[in-house]
Amino acid sequence: MPEHLELDFEKCREEADRYRLLAEQSTDMISRHAATSDWTYIDVNPAVERVLGYSVEEIIGAKGYDLFHPEDADNLLKRAETVRYRRGMYTNTYRYRHKDGHYIWLETTSRTIRDSHGDPVEIICVSRDVTEREMAQQAIRRLARVVEASSDMIMFCNHESMQLTYMNESAYRTLGTEKENPVVFYLDQIFEEHIFSTLVQDALSHAAEHGIWYGSVPLKMPANHHRIAEIREVIAHRNRTENMKVEYYSIIGRDITLKRKAEEQAKRQQLEMAHMSRLLSVGEMATGLAHEINQPLAAILNYCRGSLRRLEEGSSEENFAQISHSMQLITRQAKRAADIVKRMRSFVKRTDYQRIEFSVNESCVDVAGFLNQEAVDHNISFQFELDPTEPRLLADKIQIEQVLLNLVRNAIEAYSECKKTKRPVTISTKHANGYIDISVKDEGNGISKEGLDTLFEPFVTSKSTGLGMGLAISQTIIETHGGQLWAESDGSSGTQFHFKVPVRAN
Repeated sequence: MPEHLELDFEKCREEADRYRLLAEQSTDMISRHAATSDWTYIDVNPAVERVLGYSVEEIIGAKGYDLFHPEDADNLLKRAETVRYRRGMYTNTYRYRHKDGHYIWLETTSRTIRDSHGDPVEIICVSRDVTEREMAQQAIRRLARVVEASSDMIMFCNHESMQLTYMNESAYRTLGTEKENPVVFYLDQIFEEHIFSTLVQDALSHAAEHGIWYGSVPLKMPANHHRIAEIREVIAHRNRTENMKVEYYSIIGRDITLKRKAEEQAKRQQLEMAHMSRLLSVGEMATGLAHEINQPLAAILNYCRGSLRRLEEGSSEENFAQISHSMQLITRQAKRAADIVKRMRSFVKRTDYQRIEFSVNESCVDVAGFLNQEAVDHNISFQFELDPTEPRLLADKIQIEQVLLNLVRNAIEAYSECKKTKRPVTISTKHANGYIDISVKDEGNGISKEGLDTLFEPFVTSKSTGLGMGLAISQTIIETHGGQLWAESDGSSGTQFHFKVPVRAN
C-alpha cells in the first residue's frame, strides 16, 4: 500500500476510534438499526444499560419495534403530533418498554442512511430518557385542564401592564363574552374605578409583599348581565431566576349569584320565622295585653260618665274645671291605649331586615313595659342594671327587641313552678371591647345540665304550650348580627341568659 494511502487509512481509523469513544462515553443512547419494519438492533453504545436496562449483548439482534408501546409504535408512519421533521432528521417522543417491564419516555432523533442509489441501508438513532420531563408536562397539561374546567374564574395578570394575559372559560363567561371571540381585558376594566384604586390596589400590594392575598372584592358586571361575582384570591409570582421581582399575578374569582340568591332566600325564611315567632308570642300574651288595654279604656269610660254627670248638673265654674280636668285625663288614657296598640302592631308587623341606630337601654325598658301586665299577674318585679354610657347599637331594632322579649318572657315563666315570694327579673346592659352585652336573669329553679344542652334546639320545649322555636330563632337572629347567645344556670337557683352583638353589626 502506498505510504500516503496508509496515512489516510490511519487517520480515518483514528477518527473512527474517537467517534467510537464519544459514542461509548455519551449519556445518550446511540443505536444503529436495520432499515426494516422491525427496527432490529445492529449496534448500540453502553448507555443502553442505563436507559433500558439491557446489556449491549442482550439488545443487539432484538427487534426494536416490539419494544414500542402499542399506541406509539406507528408514530412515524402516522406523522403523529409527537413527531417533528427537520433537515432529513425525525424527532419522535414515545413510550418504550424497559427491561423491567415498565414503560419509559424516550425522545429519539433518527436519520436514515442510504446508498448511492438512494436505498435505505440502516437507521442511526440518538435517544434520551425524557420520562421526568414528560411526567412534568403531563402534570401541567392535567392542571391546565382542571384550570380550564374550573367553575372558579382564573386569570393571569401582567404585573406591569395590568393586562389579563389568560382567562379560563368561567372567567370569559362571567364577564359576558366568549373564549372563541377573545377580548383583551385590563384589570381596571373589571372593577368600579373607586374599588380598583383602593381595594384592588391594596390586594395587589399585599400579594406582592406576602405572596398571597385573601378577601372579597366585587367585580363590575356588564350591563344587563344579572350576575354577581367577586375576587377571592390574588397570588404573586416572582422571577426567581433573575431579580425576584413580581412578574404576574394569578387572580381567582367566583360567580356567587346562586350563593347570594340562596342567602337572600334563607334571610327571607328567617324573617318569616321571626315574624311567626312574634305572632305566637303575642298570642300567648293575649290575655295580659287585653287586660292592659282594658285599664285605660275603663278609665276613659269612668271619666266620660263623670263628665256627663257634671254637664247634667248644669254649668258652673267648678263643674267646668272638673270637666276640663276629666278631658285631660281621658286624653292621657286614650294616648296610653293607643301606645299599647301601636307597640303591639309594630312588634307583629312583617318587616324586612332594617338596620337602624337605637338605644339598647331604651329597648330594654320598652320590652319590660310591653310585658308589664304579665309580670304583675305573676307577682314579678323588673330590675335594671343599665350601662350609664347609654350605648347605641346599629342593628335591626325589631329583631333585637324580639330576642329580648323572648328572654324576658322565659324569665317570667321560670317562676311558674317556683314558690318564692320574691321574684325579680334583672335586665342588664354593658358596653365593652366593641360589643354590647345584654343579660336577663331570674331566680327561679334553674335549668339542669341536660336542659342546657338542648336549650337552643328547634321544637324542644318544657312548656305545655308553644312550638319550642323561640330560643332557636333568637339564636339565629343574634348570630346573623355577628353575635352570640348563651345561657348559664346551676340548675337550682336561677338562670341567666346572655347575648352580645358588635356595636357596628354587619
